[in-house]
Amino acid sequence: MSGRFLVVNADDLGLCETVNEGILAAHRDGIVTSASLMVRQAAAPAAADRTAEFPHLAVGLHLDLGQWDYVNGEWIQAYSRCDSESAADVEAECRTQLDLFRSLLGRDPTHLDSHQHVHNSEPAASVAAVLAAELDVPLRGREVRYEGGFYGQDGKGEPYPEAIVPASLIRLLRSLPAGWTEIGCHPAAGPVPSSYDRERRAELATLCDPSARAAISDSSVELRSFADFRAQGEAAPAGAPILRS
Repeated sequence: MSGRFLVVNADDLGLCETVNEGILAAHRDGIVTSASLMVRQAAAPAAADRTAEFPHLAVGLHLDLGQWDYVNGEWIQAYSRCDSESAADVEAECRTQLDLFRSLLGRDPTHLDSHQHVHNSEPAASVAAVLAAELDVPLRGREVRYEGGFYGQDGKGEPYPEAIVPASLIRLLRSLPAGWTEIGCHPAAGPVPSSYDRERRAELATLCDPSARAAISDSSVELRSFADFRAQGEAAPAGAPILRS
């Protein structure tokens, strides 16, 4: 495959109103083409309602089994949705979240991924793979190469602002390999109750910077959404996912 196809996917839709507004702004005014909905978060119903205004925004399911934050030199669990070591519990929770997605949007998700990439570890990995196969949608990092370099913190939650400035995004865009790539992002329009907070506003500014769209055009990259992936009938060559976010 000689072409280069890019999906820019915003995680955490539904987390709060400022995230909803940031993601929709990054789609309307920037390069975001897809988003992943956290159906158990408080602003999920509002997010689902607003997506009707943006028919070209592909919406997937952001499986949310819990969250860990790096605080004072150690990882602390902020919350848990189920016993993450129990395959039965994980499957029940994931299927419940899929049902919630369907009830909120009236359709199936265009793709699957997960909060803090829990689908890369068992038992969530096997559960997510089965769900993706049943839905016939891409699961993050499998059929579509995942690029996680656009993220404003390092692996221990320390600030890494240079990764989310326009120049860094442009370098990522120009270096994309042939095939399909997803760039993950986390924009927001205001404060967010999260350890990843101010970085989200910086991401929004970069994603809406005209230089990003110009770099896509100049590099002969075709901007796509996950809704286009099956329709186009092409899969990306296998590549090692780069996971930071």
